[in-house]
Amino acid sequence: MSTQRDRKADALLEEGTLNPAPEKVRDPKFLQGEFFDPRDGVQVKYEMLRRVSIENASVTHASQEYGVSRPTYYQAKASFQEAGIAGLVPRKRGPRGPHKLQGKVLTFLEGRIVPGEPIRARELSRLIRKEFGLDVHPRTIERAVRVKKTPR
Repeated sequence: MSTQRDRKADALLEEGTLNPAPEKVRDPKFLQGEFFDPRDGVQVKYEMLRRVSIENASVTHASQEYGVSRPTYYQAKASFQEAGIAGLVPRKRGPRGPHKLQGKVLTFLEGRIVPGEPIRARELSRLIRKEFGLDVHPRTIERAVRVKKTPR
């Protein structure tokens, strides 16, 4: 049973849904049994929203019982209203897309790609480092070129 719980915690961590403070959850349902898991951040937020919406618990009481701040409650509520349960899954942090490959760098890169020939991403990465002082992973270059080629 312990290894199954460890695997679940590993899966939650990998997906970004591991509750950072499961010890703060005080709802009795989460303290007993196996179905409700205080480590599952999505489950905790959903149950908190349900308590306020269906059982008419106060936002302050629910926030305290589920170990989150009131702003976190309202953020979860807005996300849930906008996207359903998927809105409770934390978004991945960081830039979206090849943020280093814009403007002059992208123009520089496009000028060195010959249609029909293989992409020499490692060589292009070295050229970008030399020309612009940017470290761009070869895989980033390959993805950016593929996105540019494929119409949406």
